Amino acid sequence: MAHSPLLLQLVVILGTARLLGLLLRYFGQAAVVGEMAAGFVIGPVIFGALAPELHARIFAPHSLGMLNGLSQLGLVLFMFIVGAELRLPSGVPRQLFAAGAIGVSSVVVPMMLGLPMAALLYESLAPAGVAFWPFALFMAAAVSITAFPVMARILKDRGMTHTTVGRLGLTGAAVADVLAWVMLAAVLILASSTGDWTDLARTVGGLAVLVAALFFAVKPLIARLIQRYAADGRPEGALLATLLIGTFASAYVTDLLGIHAVFGAFVFGACLPRDDRLLAVLIERIEHVAILVLLPIFFALAGLNTTSAAFVGTGLGALLLILGIAIVGKVVGSAAAARYGGQSWRTSLAVGSLMNARGMMELIAIKVGLDIGVIGPELFTMLMVMAIVTTVMTGPLLTLFAESEASQQPDLPPATHRDE
Repeated sequence: MAHSPLLLQLVVILGTARLLGLLLRYFGQAAVVGEMAAGFVIGPVIFGALAPELHARIFAPHSLGMLNGLSQLGLVLFMFIVGAELRLPSGVPRQLFAAGAIGVSSVVVPMMLGLPMAALLYESLAPAGVAFWPFALFMAAAVSITAFPVMARILKDRGMTHTTVGRLGLTGAAVADVLAWVMLAAVLILASSTGDWTDLARTVGGLAVLVAALFFAVKPLIARLIQRYAADGRPEGALLATLLIGTFASAYVTDLLGIHAVFGAFVFGACLPRDDRLLAVLIERIEHVAILVLLPIFFALAGLNTTSAAFVGTGLGALLLILGIAIVGKVVGSAAAARYGGQSWRTSLAVGSLMNARGMMELIAIKVGLDIGVIGPELFTMLMVMAIVTTVMTGPLLTLFAESEASQQPDLPPATHRDE
């Protein structure tokens, strides 16, 4: 009787993720860093090199179908919650302006540096048949992403959420995430059009219709359903099922349009009424399962797509170039905007250090790029290393640059952020 390797795969994936998460938390890192690293460890670069036969038996390509399905489910659910958590910043106008400038600068500067970097890497690392501009714009977007969830966790662990550094970083990251994901969506539309303006018009038009339908028709309907079936903030099972069906339907539509399912899930979450009680229930019932069980599977599958060829010959130079552009673009772009907004150099550099964290949002973005064929395994491996390194270095840099708590008195009301 043949046995499915799924359960053994889950034991290896979840066990490695938990162990590395606990280990890195001991060194002051967020647990998600350990889970990201676990994906890399489980892949062919480490586990596959140390025990190739065992690795091939556990993670044989033909046995990954169910893992891929669970991974996509986790990604869709997580992006649904990300959209539901999206909040427009509020507070002192001067600080909002400064945070907005930080968010814009933290995207624009690395993007401007990323375009010439892409020109240098295109000939050797772009997959065959991929045009220059989809490749270049994807690389520019990839080095511009900031991990809002990881940043929130770092600040919460350090008790800095409501300090000047924390407020500027979180609001700036919210702005940066919107800009970077819009850019990524544009890249996907461009890549899926295959040079046919009819296809491009269909994709853009379909996306516009979906967004309009969700915000102008579905949102009021959901608001009425919440008033009727979740008056106390705790939705009944039927309402929760309706929200999940809407999430999957929206994800399916964007997948049909050639823009990846995560965008549909994100937009559906964003169209929900801003209800903190509902959000708390969604986090309790959906996000915890997605983060604890399903996202580690996503990280593991990402790790299985890595290759040791990324570190051979000119690959090491390309990796160092990507790291340099990513770090300098984020830290300098963010710090310069914060300094222009009247902050001290130490506060500005601390904000820049926070904006340099990329975390799981970067992995989601580059996995999307790999799925649609804009990048190949070598470049995917380099970008995954970049995501891990920039996230790991955030804590030490914040310790180095952050001002004392006494000089960072909170003056904005508290906000709720995802804790991981």
